[in-house]
Amino acid sequence: MDAKLLDILVCPICKGPLIYAKPRQELVCKPDRLAFPVREGIPVMLEDEARKLAPEEAV
Repeated sequence: MDAKLLDILVCPICKGPLIYAKPRQELVCKPDRLAFPVREGIPVMLEDEARKLAPEEAV
């Protein structure tokens, strides 16, 4: 994932910062507890595609 792209991407719901979880290939929004997939290096920033994080999941 390109660092410059990470600097400009925000959560499409709350507009907050995202954290790149490299092992899972996801961009995580902690406030909304959502993980957006990164497929073939391309972030999929659609709410319908996001995975809800379980309470015990931490980034």
